Amino acid sequence: MDIRAVPEGCTERPPSTIPCLGCGFHAGCRHPRSLSVQMRVRLVTELSDCPDTMEQHGKQSGPAARLDAILRHLSPRLGATPAPTSVPTSAQASAVPQPGNFCYTLDNDTLTTEQRQFYEDNGYLLIKKLVSDEDIERFRKEFIRICKKEVNVPGAMIMKDESLRYQYGQSEKVVNKVQDFQEDEELFRYCTLPEVLKYVECFTGPNIMAMHTMLINKLPDSDKQTFLHPMHQDLHYFPFRPAARIVCAWTAMERADRDNGCLVVQPGTHKEPLKPHGYPKWEGKANKLFHGLLDEDEKSPRVHLVMEKGDTVFFHPLLIHGSGINKTSGFRKSISCHFASSECYYIDVKNTIQKQLEKEVIRIWTCKI
Repeated sequence: MDIRAVPEGCTERPPSTIPCLGCGFHAGCRHPRSLSVQMRVRLVTELSDCPDTMEQHGKQSGPAARLDAILRHLSPRLGATPAPTSVPTSAQASAVPQPGNFCYTLDNDTLTTEQRQFYEDNGYLLIKKLVSDEDIERFRKEFIRICKKEVNVPGAMIMKDESLRYQYGQSEKVVNKVQDFQEDEELFRYCTLPEVLKYVECFTGPNIMAMHTMLINKLPDSDKQTFLHPMHQDLHYFPFRPAARIVCAWTAMERADRDNGCLVVQPGTHKEPLKPHGYPKWEGKANKLFHGLLDEDEKSPRVHLVMEKGDTVFFHPLLIHGSGINKTSGFRKSISCHFASSECYYIDVKNTIQKQLEKEVIRIWTCKI
């Protein structure tokens, strides 16, 4: 079976080279660049939000930083950052799934038959204590340093609860997300951990790209702000396919449960098509680009993923999921990355349900120019 023939977008044939992965959401951009057969971890730098809710950090900011990232991608010699280097992994995964019952995982020596069947049926797989306490502590300390502006991360988006800035200053009590942290050497180590990558390539194959990175610090909910993330499908934000060769690795940095807003999933919904999304109709302030399903099935079974520190869940980009409110006085941290096969390719979102999202992203980006 050709990996390009599996569900959701796999009937299209990708070109021999894929479009530029440094130019954000625009499906019309075509900067072909051949991919090495070696595993490469490369990042997509997403478009930034408006200045009132997030900041661009680094030596350059706003459009200048964006242009610098694009130029570095097109020709590493133009930027200070060297070209991506190969990252070996221990798992041996075939690039083509074996004929049989498995559409969402590739033949490998890591997953058991039972684990592959569980992911096939449910669209997610939880691995206990995958990431060490030592690594998580290093990620936590780096997050604190970023919150205190002790380090600058070029191209990163720092999302904040602006209503708390004057009360707590620049601290983890204000910052609720660091997104696109690929230029931070310490946080980006998460995307290169062998223990994570050996599972990732069971879904993507051995040639892997890191497409989207986040460290989320879910703050306690207040009367003015909710950090509940409505039920959604991650593929809504991604203009590349096939979906079956994309996977998210999401690691709990501390215990996550129903009290502090753990992940909530609807098992089996990864087999459904991409659905229309938009802003939820609820009281309280909605976060920028925190879209949710417009027609949510309230009766669909849900599972709350209670996780301990170091537990990691891998899930499909069409799996419907979200997170609850944080009813505690503490924080709920997690670190994650969406990975994709190097054979993934961009689609044109014109005349699709993702078109409105493209317009919003362009509008948000325009406000920074």
